[in-house]
Amino acid sequence: MKQIKKLKNLGALIIILGFVTLFGYQIAKASINPETPMVQANFTDIALKARPGVVNIRTFKNLQSSDKRSRNLFNGPLGRRNPLREFFGPFSGRPSNDFKRESMGSGFIIDQEGYIVTNNHVIENADQIKVKLANEKEYDAELIGRDPNTDLALIKIPESNKLVPLNFGNSDNLQVGKWVVAIGSPFGLEQTVTAGIVSAKGRVIGSGPYDDFIQTDASINPGNSGGPLLNMEGKVVGINTAIIRKGQGVGFAIPANMAEDIIIQLKKNGKVTRGWLGLGIQKVTPELAEYYGLKDKKGVLVTEVYKGDPADKGGFELNDVITRANGKVVNTTRELSLLIANSQVGKKTSFTVFRDNNEKTLYAKLEKRPDSARLAAKEKGALDDFGLQLVELNWETARQYNYNEKEKGLLVVSVEPDSKGYKAGIRQGDLLVGINRVTIESLRDYEKMVHNTREGNSIHLLLKRGKRNILAAKVIK
Repeated sequence: MKQIKKLKNLGALIIILGFVTLFGYQIAKASINPETPMVQANFTDIALKARPGVVNIRTFKNLQSSDKRSRNLFNGPLGRRNPLREFFGPFSGRPSNDFKRESMGSGFIIDQEGYIVTNNHVIENADQIKVKLANEKEYDAELIGRDPNTDLALIKIPESNKLVPLNFGNSDNLQVGKWVVAIGSPFGLEQTVTAGIVSAKGRVIGSGPYDDFIQTDASINPGNSGGPLLNMEGKVVGINTAIIRKGQGVGFAIPANMAEDIIIQLKKNGKVTRGWLGLGIQKVTPELAEYYGLKDKKGVLVTEVYKGDPADKGGFELNDVITRANGKVVNTTRELSLLIANSQVGKKTSFTVFRDNNEKTLYAKLEKRPDSARLAAKEKGALDDFGLQLVELNWETARQYNYNEKEKGLLVVSVEPDSKGYKAGIRQGDLLVGINRVTIESLRDYEKMVHNTREGNSIHLLLKRGKRNILAAKVIK
């Protein structure tokens, strides 16, 4: 009887294990796509197809032995070390006997007219650019245009129907974990092929205002700069640009979709013109989302509308929350900034904003992004002439500076030393509530009052300092 019982128990155990094995196998089978190899069989076809389109780039800078600055030529201005060299930098050799500084990088052909894409830092400051093809032929290249903000450049060699251009792929469709291949000239070793996966997308590494890098563990080293990052179809999905010198297996590439728009402009105009909306913006925090009644807790908050700019003309208002631009969902300030910068100047762009618990569609005709000086002046605030930066008071800044949330006025967020405003006794944290005995609630109110005051006349300001102190100040226009 005991033996029969043991056999029954053993049979039940076998049946249970069978079910576990069966269902376990089915679960495992369902979780892994058998058509997706964990390790790519080989990259030979991609390498054979793409290598003829990849070029080696050598640049030369003429040096003078009497010029002490030459030793710092590839550092920052006035010999200061450029912090971006921690990320960027072509492979540089020592100056030769004829006092020429030689550097090396990579690039790739995009058409049979001879246009070649590379990095700006590969050809920057060069007096001569030489391009060597995979077939060992070498040409002098002409600089067509460059864009330091994204570290892209376009050069050209004589056209030929024997050139083998590479095609761009859609970098938006690139997924983390997908295989990619890098081809270039690391340390001057031409036509080197390396492979890895996409480690991350949308990386910000502090190299510029338009950081949106693809991170990969495909081996990238000095000299790879400007070379292509290819998907498994052999199409360019990125331009290898940056490395972390202290990190092994961490490289960054400019997404192809961003690069294509810039290359078109460089080819046509030799420079890049970016779109401008004219807004001050900040990220929507969970607290702000709750305050404004946003269900998705996403979007970009408008903190300032620059007078006379496209946003002002398009009807944007302070505290609008932008949730979509041109039909695309906007989650972060970086996403919105990139979308505007890469949009065509003069194009009418649609925006979905959340205002007073309702969605509203606004349209703005984008203008050319101002140069650095004009942009700095705009971002400085309405009281630039008096050395003050002002923003309209909202609930968040009211709490920060200890004011009542229901108060109206302009908050002084900075004061330039020795400016007219500073000499008049105005300090950071003061709240401007009146000018010439007229209540002030917005930047537009203030600008109107200042505009109507003649040069040389006095402007009387009424300010609050904290919840209890009232003070008056006088400035001369």
